[in-house]
Amino acid sequence: MMKLSYQILLAFTLIILLSVADSYTNYMLSKKVQLNSQFLARSEEIIRNSNKTHKAIIEMQSAFRGYLLTNDETFLDAYFKGSQIVPKLIKEQQLRIGDGNKQRGILDSIKNLHNNWLSYSAQLIYSREKFPNSYQNLFDSSLKKHVGKKINDAINAKFSRFDKIEYKMRKRHTDRLLISLKNAHTFSLIFLTLTIVVGVFSTAFILVVTTKRINLMVSLAENISKGNFTRVKDTGNDELSALAVSLNRMSEKLDKNIHELKNRNAELNKFAYVVSHDLKAPIRGIHNVITWIEEDHANELSPALKRYLRIIPQKTQRMEALINGLLDYARLNLKTPSEKINTNALVQEIADSIIPRTFTFEIGDLPDLFTERIKLEQVFANLISNAVKYTPQEKGGIIQIKCKIFPNFYEFSVRDNGIGIAVEFHQKIFEIFQTLREQNEQESTGVGLAIVKKIIDDQQESITVKSALGEGAEFIFTWRNN
Repeated sequence: MMKLSYQILLAFTLIILLSVADSYTNYMLSKKVQLNSQFLARSEEIIRNSNKTHKAIIEMQSAFRGYLLTNDETFLDAYFKGSQIVPKLIKEQQLRIGDGNKQRGILDSIKNLHNNWLSYSAQLIYSREKFPNSYQNLFDSSLKKHVGKKINDAINAKFSRFDKIEYKMRKRHTDRLLISLKNAHTFSLIFLTLTIVVGVFSTAFILVVTTKRINLMVSLAENISKGNFTRVKDTGNDELSALAVSLNRMSEKLDKNIHELKNRNAELNKFAYVVSHDLKAPIRGIHNVITWIEEDHANELSPALKRYLRIIPQKTQRMEALINGLLDYARLNLKTPSEKINTNALVQEIADSIIPRTFTFEIGDLPDLFTERIKLEQVFANLISNAVKYTPQEKGGIIQIKCKIFPNFYEFSVRDNGIGIAVEFHQKIFEIFQTLREQNEQESTGVGLAIVKKIIDDQQESITVKSALGEGAEFIFTWRNN
């Protein structure tokens, strides 16, 4: 099979070649259109000049006849004016039509006939003015021979033939112009149709060939994202084949790694439970021994030793709380089915078990969610517990829980009026075993907010804290409705 890049290159090459052929054809046809248009424009000027020249000659002839009939010399003004204009018009016409053609011969004949008529008319005008006695004989002989009329008829015939030839040539070039325009439209339509056909066919071919394979690979990628590590069969031999091979390798490797991780997680969970059990046993033993010492030897112990003995249970209880926190942190990898949750009822239940009666608890209108109950419960439980721990009871604690609704997610906030958090600790508090309380205070393990951060990160959500020392704290986190 031809490579995908070669198929696309071939399709574009065909389209480019058709476009080049179309452009070349249109260029050649446009040259013909331009030449015919130029000829028609020049022909229009020739016809216009021919009419002006013929009209000027006729006006001269009319003026000449008027003078002969009336002996009024004012008629000669138009005659002499025409004698100046006609040669110029004939010269312009000669430049337009050029040499070596029928029209040039006809124009030269018109020029000669006009010059003969000028000689004839000038002779009569001169004779009438200078020799009145002999003028009548000359006029009668010329009239009888129809000298002027023959010349005028010949000039008219020459102009008629000249114009006829020009109109014939004009019609031929007009027909050529129309044919060129028609051919330009026809060829443009043909090449446009071919370009569209080639473009649509090549696009459809590439889409049909590649879409099915791409869909298979997309389906494989979606399966991988869902944890279903299947394989895709691809028989092609192009760029997509390499992608299919890479996806299959990735699927196999991820499948292998996931199995290894599951086995290791199972081993770690077993190890954590075993270790926690083994660690809790000596802690309880130490606690029991201290209790026995206090009961059996209470009279023998000094005040300092009694104080030291009271510290040991606090430390053992803190150790047990740390172990329980580690177990809770380890359980976060467990996946539970999503369910519909009444968030108001969930938070109220948590608050009833954690918040002291001396606190003021305010809860807004929280939405129902379809999500993993255990994770949402742990987030609210740890945030509320954190608010209780860091709000002195003698201060009159206030805890507020609210929610803002956005198009794609919900934004929850847990606010208290406790001791607050300095800005430099806003990120550090989410690290495991980090706490703002003294180490000898058993209820603060530094695991709660780390659990919250891990759940939020696993859900691909965000959590921030707004707080200043002595001004309480507000934890804001987002949660999508699955």
